[in-house]
Amino acid sequence: MVNIKRWLLHTFMPPWHWRLAFPPAVLRDIEMAVKQSERQHRGELRFAIENALAPGRVWRGLSARQRAIEVFSNLRVWDTEENSGVLIYLLLADREVHIVSDRGIARCVPQSEWDAVAQAMQKAFRQCDFRRGSLEGIERITIMLASHFPAGADNPNELSNKPVIVKR
Repeated sequence: MVNIKRWLLHTFMPPWHWRLAFPPAVLRDIEMAVKQSERQHRGELRFAIENALAPGRVWRGLSARQRAIEVFSNLRVWDTEENSGVLIYLLLADREVHIVSDRGIARCVPQSEWDAVAQAMQKAFRQCDFRRGSLEGIERITIMLASHFPAGADNPNELSNKPVIVKR
């Protein structure tokens, strides 16, 4: 069944709306936090922000979680030597955060731990504190990854640290 309220929200979300929550300074802070995080572990983080889904996809019932998995694939977060990629995906229209981890990490960190981080981020985002929510989420992920995938002598940066703005 179609959620008309959700469909209207995605349909009429201004395409520039993400800039209010994530101005250039916040995007730079996220990029630096990802860079610093990756020095402490062998994981690879990607941070993706999507303003809204195409109305037809919402009409067909695409969930934010399903879209996060698509973005994980599209950004090739899975394409790391140790299968240690992690995507932090934010769908602004739904006000949802989803964290998707590659199979190398999923064997060590249960989804419930990622979901707890996502919920904490969502709580900060509901208070319109996108910078704090993002940076605290990255910090919590860093702690988890450092305990399971500590940095070694060879720790290449396999994926871009720059946040991605996903376009419809």
